[in-house]
Amino acid sequence: MTMTDKILERFQQIDSVPRKSKNEAKISEWLMKWAQEHHLSAKKDKVNNVVIQVPATPGYEQSPTIVLQGHMDMVCEKTPESKHDFTKDPIQFVTQGEWLNANQTTLGADNGIAIAMALVLAEQTDIGHPALELLFTVDEETGLTGANALESGFITGKILLNLDSEDEGVFTVGCAGGKTTEISLPLSMAKVPSSHQVYCLKVSGLKGGHSGVDIHCQRANGIIILARTLYRLAKLGQVMVAQFHGGAAHNAIPRDAHAVVFINKKSEEQAKQIVADMQKEIAAEYRRNDPNLAIQLLPGMPEPNQQTPVPTKAMTEEQTKKAVDLLLALPHGVAAMSMEISGLVETSNNLATISIKDNVLQVVTSQRSSVMSRLQAITDRIESLVRLSGGTTKTGDGYPSWAPDMDSKLLARCKEVYQKLMGKEPKVEAIHAGLECGIIGGKYPGMDMISFGPTIQNPHSPSERLHIPSISKVWDFLVALLQSYKVA
Repeated sequence: MTMTDKILERFQQIDSVPRKSKNEAKISEWLMKWAQEHHLSAKKDKVNNVVIQVPATPGYEQSPTIVLQGHMDMVCEKTPESKHDFTKDPIQFVTQGEWLNANQTTLGADNGIAIAMALVLAEQTDIGHPALELLFTVDEETGLTGANALESGFITGKILLNLDSEDEGVFTVGCAGGKTTEISLPLSMAKVPSSHQVYCLKVSGLKGGHSGVDIHCQRANGIIILARTLYRLAKLGQVMVAQFHGGAAHNAIPRDAHAVVFINKKSEEQAKQIVADMQKEIAAEYRRNDPNLAIQLLPGMPEPNQQTPVPTKAMTEEQTKKAVDLLLALPHGVAAMSMEISGLVETSNNLATISIKDNVLQVVTSQRSSVMSRLQAITDRIESLVRLSGGTTKTGDGYPSWAPDMDSKLLARCKEVYQKLMGKEPKVEAIHAGLECGIIGGKYPGMDMISFGPTIQNPHSPSERLHIPSISKVWDFLVALLQSYKVA
């Protein structure tokens, strides 16, 4: 069995344990049991972060302790037709050539593959390495709250290898900071007239993706497409929205969205023509980036809830227009490119989720920036727009950016080891996605950090896939890097 096979076998075991963000208790216990079975010291904190101590092998006793770090949780997204239950069902692997996918769900390679690699390394008796601290955090995907909860003394190492990057041959040395804003807009509801017919306005077939990694790809946002279409429909008059639903996570670009809409029967044919025109118009805009984009006006309630009773109340016509106005006014996509690093997105926003609960429109946006003042500026803009619409906002504390240190000793060592091993220079970059390094560096001053990992495409979507050959390259580099710390 090759090392790649061992890593994938361990990864599949990890993927059999439910680990949705904020529900990591089972995977945390699984890791503690694994440590016990391998006679390794381990501890977990009050939020279920876990650290496993792996002693230095002979000849490395005087080497500095190295922290290998990844996160336990995964983004749980699935296709509309999937029956997968993330609370109990194991992820089903599907191999397609050199790529590992999941069956209609996210794969969880972000970041389960990091855990698998770290555990397999600890299991090897023939590989020399310094003392290791395997640090696995919770809830990275919904706000990095696990890293935020780390306490003094939980780890002791001053060199950290974060295994949460997604391009083999690339070393990440900086990342964006982020904030999430929850928006609430009270709605005026009225009884639906008997003259109105119920429809489901549905947007589907979009690629979606990671709101940091893929935000510059100009992929369609299901919520925005829905709002654009509703804006045109609302011009007919006598159009009332009863339900909204779109998006699945703050850090995923919405792949689909729908609204339950009541339309005056006299305007039905016009409404159908408007939707057909919008399908043609918007599909042309995204013909390269989202070729499967579909906008449909379907009679009745949305699938699979067509047996659900039809609502008797909906937003008034005026309220429908105000809600749509807010959705169209909220920013989405790249707001600014970096003036320091060519090609790097500096600031962005993801219009992430939308729903109606208890007659309140609820929207979540996720802002990112490598410049913290600009992160605050785009957040202030969103809060101002919401106030103008008559709504309220609640913005979390967020997480800091990680400023690149191009003079890092760890970076220099990594570049030297990679060059010698692979015969080529690695790429060094900062990314627009959030990593836990910024928080961990603030918690443990003096930490020298770098992030790398095997190639993963389309994270945070059911199209997520892991490039199998990249695993062995990352493994070989990791082993060579650890062995470079042997004290002569």
